[in-house]
Amino acid sequence: MARNYYEMLGVDRNASAEELQRAYRTLARRYHPDVNHDPDAELTFKEINEAYHVLSDPDTRSRYDRFGPDFRQIPDEYAEAASRAGRGGSYRSGRSSGSGSGSRRGARVRRGAGSAAGGGINIEDLFSGINIEDLFSGGVGGVSGFEDLFGSWRSAGSADASIPGADQEAELELSVTEAYAGGKRRVTLSGPDGPRSYEVTIPPGVTDAQRIRLSGQGGQGNGGGPSGDLYLRVRIRPDARFRVEGRDIYADAPVAPWEAALGATVPVATPGGEVKVRVPARSSSGRLLRLAGEGMPNPRGKPGDLYAEIRIVVPPRLRKRERELFEELSRESKFDARSLSR
Repeated sequence: MARNYYEMLGVDRNASAEELQRAYRTLARRYHPDVNHDPDAELTFKEINEAYHVLSDPDTRSRYDRFGPDFRQIPDEYAEAASRAGRGGSYRSGRSSGSGSGSRRGARVRRGAGSAAGGGINIEDLFSGINIEDLFSGGVGGVSGFEDLFGSWRSAGSADASIPGADQEAELELSVTEAYAGGKRRVTLSGPDGPRSYEVTIPPGVTDAQRIRLSGQGGQGNGGGPSGDLYLRVRIRPDARFRVEGRDIYADAPVAPWEAALGATVPVATPGGEVKVRVPARSSSGRLLRLAGEGMPNPRGKPGDLYAEIRIVVPPRLRKRERELFEELSRESKFDARSLSR
């Protein structure tokens, strides 16, 4: 059974955008595979990303709140019809009732695709006595009940009924470097009719859980209706060298003890190639050096930043003179490293 996205992030359904972001960042740091080596950490990290991607977007959050985890399986036309009908309580057709205060507005239905005049099923009869909120909250079977009803509509409609195909979704796994650079890629996906290949254009700086739309490559329509779209949801593989948070990239900057103490310019590997970073004197492990604009590219706005994290590395083997110098330093220095944590 699909987990509740709000519960996964530990927030309530009325959480603000800022509360969602704080919860996501806390959990992402806790379960990132580079930090958490538990076998289930990577899966949990991906689930957290998925939940935040859906709930941080107002449109997808609204659809999720209405239809639940299967909201992507609901064609846009039906979702809009449900939204309009839901604001008025029970579903109503656009025909005049012939009495009372005049016509009652609701979702429009194309003639021939389900109207009585087109020889198909009467949409008002189809939803007679059903409250639209119950339809999606489980009162008549949740989303499956919705699909059953529209399945009946399709089969009972006229021969020339035009029903658009449903949107579909698949996962596209990329390395950090591939996501950073973008470019064209051939993707093969399995389907009910066998494997199919697609030429996909990956925008530079694509982020984890972002979707790439392939227009018209989703489910086939019925009665001449247009095909749905195929959405490729990006999954960025964990990388031992880089950690990506949104558009910001974190990379290790290994330095020798004397470089950290005296300062130095050191090379740092990034997804876009090697860069030189100036390490200030008296730098301790964990210090972050920010390189503005050197993170993930953003074709539509400001790029992310690169953070080089100082990591002091001791020689694995000390030559005689190196040992002598370290021993001399230990005798001369009055520095107590433990005092910094007190």
